[in-house]
Amino acid sequence: METAIAIKKLTSVVSDSLTTLQRIWSPLWRLLTFDADNIILPKKSLCISIEKAAISLAYGTRFLTRIKINALRSYPLKEEGYPQPEELASTVTLMVSELKAVNPVRNRRWGFLSNGVKAEITLSIPKKWVVIKKVELPITAKENLKRVMSYEMDRLTPFSSEEALYDFRILKEDDKNIIILLVAVRADLANKYMDLLRGKGIYVSRLSVNLSGLGCLSHYIDKNRDSIFVEIDENEYEGALFTDGSIAEVFRGNFSQGNDSSSEIQKVETILKEIAPLAETAKSGSIRRGGKERQTPQLMISLKNIDLSFGEMLKLKTDLPVKIFGETDIKLKIPDSQKHLPYAAIGGVLEELRQEAKGFNLLKKRVYGRQKTPLFFTIILLLIIVALGVVYTLMPLKIEEKRLGKIDSEIAIRKGDIKKFEWLTKDIKEIQKEISDIRSLKESRPMALDILRELTTILPKNAWLTRMHITENTAEVEGYAGSATGLLSKLEASRYFKKVELSSPAFKDIKKGVDRFSIRMEIEDAKKMETTIKGLEEGVVDEGF
Repeated sequence: METAIAIKKLTSVVSDSLTTLQRIWSPLWRLLTFDADNIILPKKSLCISIEKAAISLAYGTRFLTRIKINALRSYPLKEEGYPQPEELASTVTLMVSELKAVNPVRNRRWGFLSNGVKAEITLSIPKKWVVIKKVELPITAKENLKRVMSYEMDRLTPFSSEEALYDFRILKEDDKNIIILLVAVRADLANKYMDLLRGKGIYVSRLSVNLSGLGCLSHYIDKNRDSIFVEIDENEYEGALFTDGSIAEVFRGNFSQGNDSSSEIQKVETILKEIAPLAETAKSGSIRRGGKERQTPQLMISLKNIDLSFGEMLKLKTDLPVKIFGETDIKLKIPDSQKHLPYAAIGGVLEELRQEAKGFNLLKKRVYGRQKTPLFFTIILLLIIVALGVVYTLMPLKIEEKRLGKIDSEIAIRKGDIKKFEWLTKDIKEIQKEISDIRSLKESRPMALDILRELTTILPKNAWLTRMHITENTAEVEGYAGSATGLLSKLEASRYFKKVELSSPAFKDIKKGVDRFSIRMEIEDAKKMETTIKGLEEGVVDEGF
């Protein structure tokens, strides 16, 4: 039971630790895999757009998040329809030379190099040339989606995977199914144009669709709002619903012939009938990320060879907000105020330069967005982290080494003083030892000076000494006095002496008229004597003395 509880607790701790590490690691990994190449570094793009009876070109640059259109060119064609490959190649060569793009050179990574400046080249083809189709597949196909799409190409399009250039994007997925948007074009058709451009030294690195570029431009103008784009000609129309900047639905149709006002109204009704279900789809779509509901989609209109009054009629007939290309500010810096801008070419440049763009590249045949993790900024950040780690590790050691060096220098400076101090310490110890010896000697017995002072006090004035000998415990004195026996009692009464006696008989010196004596006595115990003296000095009398 206890083992099971311990295992459960350990599992809970490990689970919590993993959750914490994942929460910390996720933002760190996003920082380490920051795409410096696509965000920080300057980038340049050239888009060639193939349009009906026209060829357009746009050249733009981006620094950080600021996008600028540096040059625009649009050449109308004499004949209706789309330009032939030879016509496109010669016209684009002329346009590139006008832009001072001298000697464009191929590069493995970059499609175009102008005067030493790197730039990607995009070829944008008409919607009529491509097949755009929504495909629903089982969720299990997601594991190997590229191969599945290759196998299913002949079933989904009029041509096989070898005959097509294609790209696809996941629009929606749930537990059972996955919805794919497939964009494909016949390879031999697109290759004719790209081969002739390559022969002129212009290498295409990206193949896109006009409709996708126009949707990207609409998304940019309306600040990431969903939109319905419609391009209207005299006899036909085509367009798409764009959600989150990507194509969600496409439509195309023809108008009935007629030039009177009733015919114009019928065209308006046809357009409104076509976009009505798309508007409802956008309004009732799933909730956006962050919990915000979808807004009413913006209706973007591009009028080709048709009067602007048609757009005004659409505005009156629909409750959707309407913007018309040519009347709407595209919110981009352009070289001059052109009335008729090549919007498809501008959209192609935006697809390449804008980080949020969700365009297609039919040359790659892959799921858009599965890119190799950028390593440029990752390597820089890792090197910085390693350098900081080394500094963090070595800095304390360097600081301590510096401190030790300072201490060593201070010791070297004060080395002489230290030696002097050691010598003084040694002298002090020797002096203290001498003092201690003297103190012990003094305490062990009374000093001779004290005894002499005592004898001087006791002896009468008519007595004098001729010899005195003092040892540790005894004292002997010789001399002359009026009465030798009288000295014995006085010496016996002293606190210094005891057992006072004549060491030899006293005799009378006739010449001097005094007694000659020789007295021997013992000295009192030194410690007792010291105590007695101290007591006398403090006014205390030793009763036993």
